[in-house]
Amino acid sequence: MELRTLRYFLAVAQEENITRAAEFLHVTQPTLSRMIMELEDEFGKQLVIRGKRKISLTPDGILLRKRARELVELADKAEAELTSDVGGISGDIYIGSGETDVVRFLSETAAELRKAHPGIRLRVMSGDGDDVKERLDKGLVDLGFVFGPVDENKYGRFELKPADRWGVLMPKDWPLAAKDTVLPSDLWEVPLIISKQATDTGFLQSWLGRELNDLNISATYTMFLNAEKMVEGGLGCALMLDGIFNTAGTDLVFRPCEPPLTASVSLIWKKYQTFSAATEAYLAAIRERFG
Repeated sequence: MELRTLRYFLAVAQEENITRAAEFLHVTQPTLSRMIMELEDEFGKQLVIRGKRKISLTPDGILLRKRARELVELADKAEAELTSDVGGISGDIYIGSGETDVVRFLSETAAELRKAHPGIRLRVMSGDGDDVKERLDKGLVDLGFVFGPVDENKYGRFELKPADRWGVLMPKDWPLAAKDTVLPSDLWEVPLIISKQATDTGFLQSWLGRELNDLNISATYTMFLNAEKMVEGGLGCALMLDGIFNTAGTDLVFRPCEPPLTASVSLIWKKYQTFSAATEAYLAAIRERFG
């Protein structure tokens, strides 16, 4: 199994059509069809379902698509690191991050670093904490930004200051919008949109003083943008981090939690990992700014 074959398979999975994939790859249709069949023969499994107008993936094909993406990303990352300019600090820094206002400060740090080393480039991959840790474990990213506690036997960690503040995003015509802050008891009956990761760690339940089954949960989310759209759609109010959205000019308002509910944000990496010069420089800049 070659990387080129995996790239071809990913193109077929993306286009859902052999002809279009062949045009995209600049190969002939018979060549591409043969390579897909050879890949199926190699694994001894059917990977695609060949319809009259559309190609779809079998369950094994879906699994291969996921693994192929990871392998191709890792190969591209290794190539970028090994072919970076040896005469100076340059190259790609792969970062996994959730949605947080900290990203703005991290970007400012990178912008300052690029003044001295313009060959440095950030490659940011978004996801929740579990996604970020999975990418770190597989070597797909160098650094990750996550909320809450981490396994310090497995990851190196640098906690960023200040901690992010939680609050409630809601329509401005809700009765709760008239308050300056939101108490736990204010949310015991209203429809709630809550973070899946936050509920998994349990700290939202602790602040609310209620078990999940005793709350009126209308939805859960993993990405804050989806939570905002749910609020706009009238599904409920969302417990989320401050600074993610600018509510000016919208029909939404944000009210902080009282007593204050905060979440520490940590920069993490796999222990004993060897970094590229670009990643080392970025990590040092982060430590200097937030230390």
